[in-house]
Amino acid sequence: MTPANNPLPDGPRPVAPELANAARDFRLRMTVIDRETETALDMTRDRYGSTVHPSAAAAARAHRDKAAVEAYTTHLAPHTDALLDVARRALDELPPARHLAGWRAVLDGLAASAAEIRRTLDRPAAPGSPEERGQHSALWPHLTAWADHSLIASNLADQSDGHHHKAPLTDEEQRMWTEMAQAAQQRGELELTESWYAADGQPITLAYLVEDDDSTLVALRGDPDAPGWQVIGHYAHEYEAGKVLPVPVPPGVLRADVSRFNRPVPAPEVSLQELIRNVVEGRTAGDASDALLGAVQRGYDAGPMVRLQELLETSGQFASALETAQGRQIAARLSALGRQIEFLTREVEEAAEDLGATVAVLPPHRTPVLRVRPRPAVDTTPPTPPPRVSSPARHR
Repeated sequence: MTPANNPLPDGPRPVAPELANAARDFRLRMTVIDRETETALDMTRDRYGSTVHPSAAAAARAHRDKAAVEAYTTHLAPHTDALLDVARRALDELPPARHLAGWRAVLDGLAASAAEIRRTLDRPAAPGSPEERGQHSALWPHLTAWADHSLIASNLADQSDGHHHKAPLTDEEQRMWTEMAQAAQQRGELELTESWYAADGQPITLAYLVEDDDSTLVALRGDPDAPGWQVIGHYAHEYEAGKVLPVPVPPGVLRADVSRFNRPVPAPEVSLQELIRNVVEGRTAGDASDALLGAVQRGYDAGPMVRLQELLETSGQFASALETAQGRQIAARLSALGRQIEFLTREVEEAAEDLGATVAVLPPHRTPVLRVRPRPAVDTTPPTPPPRVSSPARHR
């Protein structure tokens, strides 16, 4: 299986939108493959997330690897070099910004992955052989690199299509609209609806400016929750705004080494509902104590309370990484909530240990109630129902 890595010399060169669409088609196919694989892998795990059918899990991953190679060969292999060339030229034309060095490194990494895929597929192993499965497995990280990060190359190809912001306001109009929007914000009548980053690294936000029971769609440049933002345009509707405003660039990531296609194997986890059920079904103080300790257990198979604290901490990091005034305030709130959860976790742990030390059982007068009454034997006569007592008729 040897893919064509470039269009034929005599054929027409693909234009930027076609190259970007090829990358989008590959990402879409990889998303479908990923979902199908996760469904198959779920069938190989028990209710706690541990793999109990390793051979079936290995077969699911082998099928995933092969499908990913076929998707790359079909959608992307003929266009990688051209797409990267267009993306690099577009990158060179962008104004200086903090993200450009990172984008250039991504394009270099994609080029290296494309070269490795090409070298491997130029020496195909026998179809269906263990060697072929080994080749596909080795290519999976390179294929997911394209699935995870080719969005940047696609966006740069779109940027090269000549979509530039047209400033519709004079300096005087911009000053007037900015003052109107600032006054509306102080009244609580500036309704933010959408935000993105432009290629120069500046945030763009759409908002409805409400005044005298009328609303106007305006575009803001800068952080709306910090001083210094400006109105850069007003529009009749979002479609009109989208035709003239700077196009969005791909958002950043919280952690640079995270891949949606290479998630770690989930740790075994007991749900909070099951821990509650264990308490309800328990008979001794130790049963309830064990359930509580399961909720605050730390480490690899951490309990729900520890996971909740981790969620708050990670969400706080996300809010801080937004680098906005509102994001920093929310990050501080989440950090405080995380400390409260940590305090509660220690209190629950101490209470659980004290409960386990009571060495007690539930008293026998807490008798269970039968959920199903026993049926009479087949050869027995059902009891005679009590006689009906007739009530006197009422006369009007």
